[in-house]
Amino acid sequence: MGYDQKLIRSSSRVKCRKLHLAFVTTCCCLVSVTLLVGYSVSSTKLSSWLWNHAVPAAAPMAGGRIGSQNLAADKRELKPVCDFADARSVVCELEGDIRIHGNSSSILFASSSPASWQMKPHPRKDDPNALSRVTQISVTSFTADGDAPRCAVSGSTPAIVFSTGGYMGNPFHDFTDVLIPLFITSFQFDGEVRFLVGDIAPWWIQKYEPILTGLSRHDIIDLNRDDVVRCFPHVIVGLRFHKEMSIDPSRTQNGLSMLDFGRFVRRSFALRRESATKLGADRDKKPRLLIIARRATRVLENVDQVARAARGLGFEVVVAEAGRKTNLTAFARLVNSCDGMMGVHGAGLANFVFLPMNTTLIQVVPLGQLDELARVDFGTPAEDMEMKYLQYGISEEESTLIERYPRDHTVFKDPTAITKQGWTARRSVYLLNQNVKIDVVRFRDVLIQALEFLRQE
Repeated sequence: MGYDQKLIRSSSRVKCRKLHLAFVTTCCCLVSVTLLVGYSVSSTKLSSWLWNHAVPAAAPMAGGRIGSQNLAADKRELKPVCDFADARSVVCELEGDIRIHGNSSSILFASSSPASWQMKPHPRKDDPNALSRVTQISVTSFTADGDAPRCAVSGSTPAIVFSTGGYMGNPFHDFTDVLIPLFITSFQFDGEVRFLVGDIAPWWIQKYEPILTGLSRHDIIDLNRDDVVRCFPHVIVGLRFHKEMSIDPSRTQNGLSMLDFGRFVRRSFALRRESATKLGADRDKKPRLLIIARRATRVLENVDQVARAARGLGFEVVVAEAGRKTNLTAFARLVNSCDGMMGVHGAGLANFVFLPMNTTLIQVVPLGQLDELARVDFGTPAEDMEMKYLQYGISEEESTLIERYPRDHTVFKDPTAITKQGWTARRSVYLLNQNVKIDVVRFRDVLIQALEFLRQE
């Protein structure tokens, strides 16, 4: 796929199922905007520019979509609706005359009330390290047409402005920070939406092209390099975030869930298997187990021994890991061919999104009081996609930390003391400098349980 300074061309076309929704905009409850949330708003009171009444539901256009033309016909001034109170993301929705000049990171909207604020359109507002890699956007009102730059490109398609900065390139963060929030935010438009993306890299767009083109039928705009003024009738700035690697159906229109995301991902990558192998009474079937082999940190040092144990119980075993240069489409097909996946806690487990339903995810959790974190990051999301989940916490004997510290060290006796030193200390000890040697005798019961799950389906 060619890369242009202004446009990144989409090539595949994957259509999402049409949603027949009435578009209702409601006011958001706001808390005071202070330095604690890391965003600044002009001295103009928020209440002067927040829309505090709902727009009547617009009539659907042909094909069941809601047209911005209906909203434009409403003569009342449509003021921005922003949610600064969410714990993870700031999202502002604008209607009317909106003008975007990407190169200067500026968004202007017509309003009779003066307002101006800055925001970083990335759902990690509480993480200064992530936000340091995200370009700040200035959102400002204008009262007269002459006060704003003239439109060079206009259209009726709505737009979503977001950043792929932060921890781009880490599969877990790619999905939990960008792709799942983008699915939540854009799915309502049924592909009729344009993405204006800041802080992008060509390889990242190419890697996730099947997902991006499945959500938008239009060219992606490289926000930082775009030097024309683009005008839109409807713009969402920022991405809606619910929870790590998952979706809260109660917060979506029509109960959109991780099951829907899983189906969408399988369609986007043309993955064939919707459900895992059902063993039943057929003992000749061999379910396929994928072991994610980490090579840098939290390495499973006796992966060959674990693979032999799994084969001895009746699994067909595949050992693999996807790197930055791995063809994601090919790797997604490999994952989808499996009935279970296991690995030590880490970003590689994010590939569970390509598994069929009713499969089993086995997460091996290192020492360091990481059990709850591991469950939140991967366990609950896997269950939200109707997968079985098994969590295996290793013992001290299964950790390579016993080769670095005496048995009476704080690292073993009081992990809380390490945790209290902050994330950097905790990460250094338990995530960056700890490998795993699984006790295959102890682990055998986990593998047997995974087989039992396949017989129950």
